[in-house]
Order: sequence, then structure tokens, then C-alpha cells
Amino acid sequence: MNENTKSQPITKEQVWLAYQEVRKHGKSAGVDGITLKAYEQIKGQELYKIWNRMASGSYFAPAVKRVHIPKAGGKLRPLGIPMLSS
Repeated sequence: MNENTKSQPITKEQVWLAYQEVRKHGKSAGVDGITLKAYEQIKGQELYKIWNRMASGSYFAPAVKRVHIPKAGGKLRPLGIPMLSS
């Protein structure tokens, strides 16, 4: 196993709790275009795949582009925009 493919100590319960948190706060489709309503139909299969890939070390999050958005008083706030791989 090389440096980039380390398994992670993550439980199925942690993945489920993360999904519930997303569902509680999610209002629109994610970067992949799948709405939470559509995801409900496939969540069991997809959450298992996510857990399996994270636990085995084969999951790599997509890149995030950092941009800065203006705030009051001339300050800037960093914002991460997930990028889909081509």
C-alpha cells in the first residue's frame, strides 16, 4: 500500500450520520447534479460504496477550487468550489 492509498478508520455509522447531516441542511443538488430526492432511491447502495472506498483507502475527494468573495468592509472570504473530474 503506498502513501496515497491508506485505509481510514471509519464506520458505517459515521457515513450514515454524515449523510443525515447533509440531508438535514441540503437544499439543492450537489456538484454531481443528483438531488437529495433522487439520492434517496439509491442511498443504501451508494452509502455502502462510499464507506467501502473510504475504509479501504481508495476514495479520493475531488479537487476544490478556492475563490475569494467580497464581504462588507472590503474583506474577502475564501470559498471552496468542488470541481468534477473530466
